[in-house]
Order: sequence, then structure tokens, then C-alpha cells
Amino acid sequence: MIRSKSGAAIDGVICFGGEDWWYHNHGHYDLQMMREFSQKLPVLYVNSIGMRGPKIAEGAMFFKRLHRKFKSLLRGLVKIRENFFVSSPITLPAGGDGKFSAWISRKALAIQVKMAARKCNIKNPLVWVACPPGVTILDELKPELTVYQRTDRFEDYKDVDPVKIKSFDKQLKQKSDIVLFCARELFEAEKNENSCSVFVDHGVDFDVFEKAGIDADNGLGEPEDMVSIKGPRVGFIGGIDSHTFDPDLFVDVVKKLPDVSFVLIGACSLAEDWCPYDNVYQLGRRPYEEVASYMAACDVLIMPWNDSDWIKACNPVKMKEYLAVGRPVVSTYFPEIEYFRDHIAVAKDSDDFASLIKDNLENRGDKISRRERVRNHTWNAKANEVWKEL
Repeated sequence: MIRSKSGAAIDGVICFGGEDWWYHNHGHYDLQMMREFSQKLPVLYVNSIGMRGPKIAEGAMFFKRLHRKFKSLLRGLVKIRENFFVSSPITLPAGGDGKFSAWISRKALAIQVKMAARKCNIKNPLVWVACPPGVTILDELKPELTVYQRTDRFEDYKDVDPVKIKSFDKQLKQKSDIVLFCARELFEAEKNENSCSVFVDHGVDFDVFEKAGIDADNGLGEPEDMVSIKGPRVGFIGGIDSHTFDPDLFVDVVKKLPDVSFVLIGACSLAEDWCPYDNVYQLGRRPYEEVASYMAACDVLIMPWNDSDWIKACNPVKMKEYLAVGRPVVSTYFPEIEYFRDHIAVAKDSDDFASLIKDNLENRGDKISRRERVRNHTWNAKANEVWKEL
């Protein structure tokens, strides 16, 4: 049992998530932690209340975002499984602009969250904030304990108001009992900004990803839409967005390897004609439960990140998933990769990236040692680390 400083017993968790349960991959840090915490306490996962509003200049993506948000709102409060509930409150992104609209947004959000919490029998909550605007109603929720999940430099996210988001970050560090980091670079840079900063990195559903790799090694479990894609296959699984993914580097690599099939699994926010090559297969989003089989159906897995402040402070979940599947991994550099560099090939530029893919296609290396490297990094183990800190 977790108790607050006053001695009150925590009877549930309210999590301001960074994603929408209904439309985003369930492999994210906050969703995985809440899955594990729901084994011990009721969890109310509040779908992302947004750090930025959709812009009509996004074209078709603008209407797609609005449509998705309205569909989420219509679902209301949903019990996903025992002890795990998802709520989609009506709110303005990042708390609204202007004092009056911000006040209205804050009050409306607080009422909705408190009503949902009561329905989940949560009266003395631990409040977990993975989306910084959640701080605007933190005091109204009267949390017994507060955890701030600082997994990324949120103020560097594309199209947000960096001053406002940084202000939320500062408030959260002042109010939180624990600031939880999952990237060492960010932890080292900011660990002294809070009285209790803790580093607990990403986990992996190891058994799921290991099994997918072993099944594929034995000719089993290949997704139907991968069967017609000739090998060798190089795969990327994740969001294809300009603030993380480097389209110029990727296109250059594709051009250098015309006999390789490149498979992209994930939502794409780039222009439709961003990659004109016939050996690139954009299959779109797939449910989290199917992601491992797509990774395992590839011969090499890649992370072609751009060189941004966001990436420098990141620790992508897919890195450990790739290794658990057992496939060779080629990536651009980011600081967190140093701790797994013995199992990941790091490229300096597109020429090097293409060369390393070719090398790893010719010599696949030791899949067992890759899996062993992350065997003990399960989400259950990571959640238990946080539980002990609490």
C-alpha cells in the first residue's frame, strides 16, 4: 500500500496521459506504467488534453485530428478491463488562450475529471502527469501524491507554445513528489530541479517480442500484408513525423538500396508524395498487439532520427522492442543509444546508414545476445522500481 506524507492511503491513480488510448500505440511509457499499476490500484487514464491545437494549415490532417477527437469524446468514460478506465474530457489544448478561456477550460476539466474519478471509486488519488497542461487542475484534484513523467522535452514539441509548456514544466517540478525521467541525458540535465528526481527507463513486453522473433525464425506468424513484399526487408515501426523522423536521410538511403524493400508501420504526417520510390511500403498504423509480428517479419530494423533537441533527450520504446525481437538494428545517433551500442549499429550519414544496412543484411549477428540484453527490462520490473520509490 502507498501512503501520502499525511498517512492517507492512496486508493487509485489519475493519469493525465500523453496519448489518446483509442488512436495511439499502447506501447508508450505512461500507458504501460498504468497497465502495471492497475494490477494494484484502480487507474483512471485521462486521454491527452493536448499541448497544441490542430491547425487548419495541416489540410486533411486537421480534419482527421478533429474527427478522431470527437469520436474519443463521444465514448465518455469506458472501463477497459478490471481496474483500468479511460476518460476523454472536453477541454482546450494547453489550457486555452486568454485568462477567461483558460479559467473556463480549467474549471470544466476539473469537474469532468473529478466526476470520472468518483465513478472509479478514487477518492485519495496519486496524480500522474505525462501531459504538462494537467498541472492547471492539479490543486483542485487535491492529490495525496504527484508524479511528473518528464519523458521528453515537451517544450520542443512541434507547434507548441514553448514558453507556456516550459512554465507548466517548472510548476510540475515544484509541485511533484517525484519527477520521473526515462532518458539519462534529460535526467542529468534536470535532476537538481526537483527534490526527488528518479531515473527509470523504458521497459519492453519481452515475452511478446521474443516470441514474435522466434516464430518468424521458424517461418510462423508473418502478417498477411507482408507476404507479397519481397526480401530483404528493412523496417521502421513508429510515427513518421518531421520532428523526429528524418525524411531526407531516409529517402537518400532508399535511393542507395534499390533492391531492398523498406516497410514503414505507423501514422504519417508528412506530405503524401514525400517518398516516391516503389521499394517503400507504407502500411500505416497497426494495433500494438500486432507490432511485434511486423518487426519480426523484417531482416533489419532502423531508427532514422533527425538531429533535434527532442531526439537528443529521447529514449524510444522501440529500441528495446527491436532488440527483444532479435533483429539487427541500424540507427542515427542519440545519447541514450550509448547504453546499447554493443548491439546497435550507429550511422553518421546516409552513406554510412546504407552501408550498415548492407553489412547487417549479409551478417545478421547474434539474435540471442540481443534478446538477452533486454530480457530483464520488462514493464513489470520498471513499474516495480517506481512503486518502490513511491
